[in-house]
Amino acid sequence: MKTAVVVRLAIAWITVGVAFVFGDAIYAASASLIGSCMVFAALLAIIMWSAFGVVEEADHLADRLGEPYGTLLLTLSIVLIEVALIGAVMLGSADPTLGRDTMFAVLMIVLNGVVGLGLLVGGWRYGAQVYNLEGASAYLAVIMPLTVIALVLPNFTVSTSAGTLSTEQAISLMVFTVLLYGTFLALQTGRHQDFFTMPESVSHGDLEPAPSDHAGGGSILPRMVLLILSLLPVVLLAKRLAKVLDRTIETLHAPTALGGVIIAIIVFTPEGLAALRAVSLNRLQRTINLCLGAAASTIGLTVPAVLVLGLLTGQNIVLGLSPSNMVLLALTLILSTLTFSGPRTTALNGAMHLVVFFVYITLIFSP
Repeated sequence: MKTAVVVRLAIAWITVGVAFVFGDAIYAASASLIGSCMVFAALLAIIMWSAFGVVEEADHLADRLGEPYGTLLLTLSIVLIEVALIGAVMLGSADPTLGRDTMFAVLMIVLNGVVGLGLLVGGWRYGAQVYNLEGASAYLAVIMPLTVIALVLPNFTVSTSAGTLSTEQAISLMVFTVLLYGTFLALQTGRHQDFFTMPESVSHGDLEPAPSDHAGGGSILPRMVLLILSLLPVVLLAKRLAKVLDRTIETLHAPTALGGVIIAIIVFTPEGLAALRAVSLNRLQRTINLCLGAAASTIGLTVPAVLVLGLLTGQNIVLGLSPSNMVLLALTLILSTLTFSGPRTTALNGAMHLVVFFVYITLIFSP
């Protein structure tokens, strides 16, 4: 085991121990603005470092397992972190829109921010980049109905107040979402896994060698253990970070939606960097698997988790987006369909996605 890995795990687990032993004292120290910012920054640094460790170990496993299993493992690990963070914040906060804001932030960051920047960088460096159209179409076929049903339809139901679901509707949505996402996973890892690999028309010589291409193999089991050891500190520290985050946003009088954006950034930054690294090496297919896979997993797994937490705790969960965000979501889905409707992408596609992303950021602070 590398020294850097040992140091990372040691610091992460020592922080977990300190947080659980002196948790009340740490929270009391965050009562002031400076204290809350310092505690939040410290916890955020440890969580981000551990999250990067999760991505590193999942990357090694991805090379060993091949596509689509590698990126699927990485995506599911990241979504587990997301669910843990959202759940921790929900249990310590009365904000009914947190889950919705986080899921929407992930979609905007993934489908517009990371995809836009990736296509812009890749297109600028390589011109037109190729990918597997059938795989991208399969992802979008899952993302589009799930996002509209989960984030738009609740605004138009009449059983409850706008943006919420009745118990019967919530249970039905959970079941249908899990079944659809489960069906997609079965196809992705079964008879249609070739949809999520680089097209046969692309020769290996057209691709830049990834750093891991030259790395040794190694056993899968030790990597799985390291993945779990890197993932657990993120989950265990999530509740402590959530309490400090809630207090920091309240102290700064920042928009409540900013909490969801921060959680989304924490969750997706390591995977986003992996996606950008892949596209810079002309491996657009891996970037698509990471980004569109993260969007599908966010809706397919996080929506049921949020609804379950709402039902178990009796919290009122608001899923319906605001009118302006519904417009952004519709524009994002249409733009994604146009971007991935042909066999190649260009820098222009990336620029269009980035424009939508910057509009989203602007509307957070100036709705």
